[in-house]
Amino acid sequence: MTISKNNTTTTLQARTEPLLTSLSHGGGCGCKIAPGVLSEILKGTSGMVMPKELLVGIETADDAAVYQINDEQALIATTDFFMPIVDNPFDFGRIAATNAISDVYAMGGTPIMALALVGMPISVLSTHTIGQILAGGQSVCQQAGIPIAGGHTIDSVEPIYGLVALGLIHPKRVKRNAQAQVGDCLILGKPLGVGVMSAALKKGALSGEGYTQMLACTTQLNTPGPDLAALEGVHALTDVTGFGLAGHALEMARGSGFTVKLHIDKVPLLPGVRELAAQGMVTGASGRNWEAYGNEIRLAPNLSQLDQDLLSDPQTSGGLLVACAPETVAQVMEVFNRHGFAAATVIGKVVARMPEGICLEVV
Repeated sequence: MTISKNNTTTTLQARTEPLLTSLSHGGGCGCKIAPGVLSEILKGTSGMVMPKELLVGIETADDAAVYQINDEQALIATTDFFMPIVDNPFDFGRIAATNAISDVYAMGGTPIMALALVGMPISVLSTHTIGQILAGGQSVCQQAGIPIAGGHTIDSVEPIYGLVALGLIHPKRVKRNAQAQVGDCLILGKPLGVGVMSAALKKGALSGEGYTQMLACTTQLNTPGPDLAALEGVHALTDVTGFGLAGHALEMARGSGFTVKLHIDKVPLLPGVRELAAQGMVTGASGRNWEAYGNEIRLAPNLSQLDQDLLSDPQTSGGLLVACAPETVAQVMEVFNRHGFAAATVIGKVVARMPEGICLEVV
């Protein structure tokens, strides 16, 4: 555009910013390093001597580290960050912050503060857009009742945002992903399908209603965590994120030493997800997930490739997965309902480990 003023000609370059998702090779928890590759990377890190105060470390791929401060308090520490899963900067910030704080809830803890992790292509995105990402994250932290007390920023080729989240819990109430017991029922707090919806969004195939549903799911804080941890019959707790329901159920089974049995017809899905997946709206991370752990899973003969894709679909800010005694199911469901998780569903159970070593069975 050219403007003439006082005989002076000035050329103004109108700046058009690219869509956030166009700047990232993978969005949300779908950009996690594949489980098999991650295992190779971490092989050389297992020899470190851990202090006795470290109640939870890397041994069972749990959601956060837990360090005992005194007889009444343990500190939960976790971090999570990723590239854009949506194009709206404020929504991206909300989703990323909700996802990061979830790991504190998944240990049964109460968040106390957060630090921001920010990597942005400052020559590509405006300060307004970057500010909106941070504002979205701050809005979620305010909802959780915690401050963003600091952080770190870098100039990055791809936009990255997330949090270091810290929380507190009584040492005796820590809920690991590795303490499920035979006979336990498995309850999932949120429906699956975020990866499928994000793939559809990137291909321009997600409706406005679908976007609204995806956003509502990914920005719902997993606040039932502390109340669930207070229930004696709750034995294990985790959240379902980038490795999909199958991957995180498998971690629970491996850590506990038993087999998890899932009933595919009981697993809740976001509206329209099965239809979108049938149209090919599946992330590359879904296939990488299955390649890494599929040999430890037995699928019933009647299950399809579509079922497999949904089981390994990477979730961003997914739901809590609870292993509890059968007599505690009603209490767990009451907690979920009280916190507004209407889709919470019993999806399986923990059984004795199969002779052939199968950790996860899906029927």
